[in-house]
Amino acid sequence: MLDHVGLQVSGYERSREFYRQVLAPLGGALVMEVTAEQTGDGDHAGFGIDGRPTFWIGTSQHGHSVGPVHIAFSAANRAAVDAFHKAALAAGAKDNGAPGLRPHYHQHYYGAFVLDPDGHNIEAVCHQPA
Repeated sequence: MLDHVGLQVSGYERSREFYRQVLAPLGGALVMEVTAEQTGDGDHAGFGIDGRPTFWIGTSQHGHSVGPVHIAFSAANRAAVDAFHKAALAAGAKDNGAPGLRPHYHQHYYGAFVLDPDGHNIEAVCHQPA
């Protein structure tokens, strides 16, 4: 149903590097960047897999506020969730829930949560059995 999602960030370069490090364990990479001149409203970076940007970050020159949101990225396995969490902490994230089972969602829900530099609650989750 979703084609892509975007977050407003307060520090473009800082957040671009944060997500570059954090998404790598999940197979994600920086796919493209567009400038404020091209968009008419701030710089933007698109991350994705196989060359398709599905997760965007950007700044706004029109005073849009940055409000915390929750984004969950799919992980192929539990080891990728663990690697995401480790990479996020190394990149400066704050722990918001160590890797582990969350059986209150369902019996195989294995996730980890961090807060990015703007306080967004970022999660990696695997729905597969161990």
